[in-house]
Amino acid sequence: MSFFISTAHAQTAAGGQEGPGFEMLIMLAVFGLIFYFLLYRPQAKRVKEHKSLIASISKGDEILTQGGIVGKVTKVTEEKDFIEISLNETNLIVVQKNAVSAVLPKGTMKSI
Repeated sequence: MSFFISTAHAQTAAGGQEGPGFEMLIMLAVFGLIFYFLLYRPQAKRVKEHKSLIASISKGDEILTQGGIVGKVTKVTEEKDFIEISLNETNLIVVQKNAVSAVLPKGTMKSI
C-alpha cells in the first residue's frame, strides 16, 4: 500500500538546547547600546548646546545664521523667539532665534 507514498517518521527530540531567544536578547541589547552611544547621545548634546547658545544671545552680539548671514543683534524679543539683526547701518532683518548657528567674536563684521 505504501509503494508510492513513503511513511513519515518522527524526529527525536534534541537534548539540552535552548531556544534562540537568549542570544537575540543579548544582540538586541548590544544594538541598543550602540544606537545610544553613537546616535542619540551626540545628537542630544548638540541640541543642548544649541539651546544654551540661543538662550545666551543678547543685544550687541555678532551672529552667523544658518543661511550664512552675518550681522549684529539690535533687538531681542523674549516672548516671540525672534531677533532683529543689523546687516549694516541701513539694513535690518528679523529672524527666528533657532536660525542662529553661531555667535561670533566681537569685531568679526569689521574684519570681513
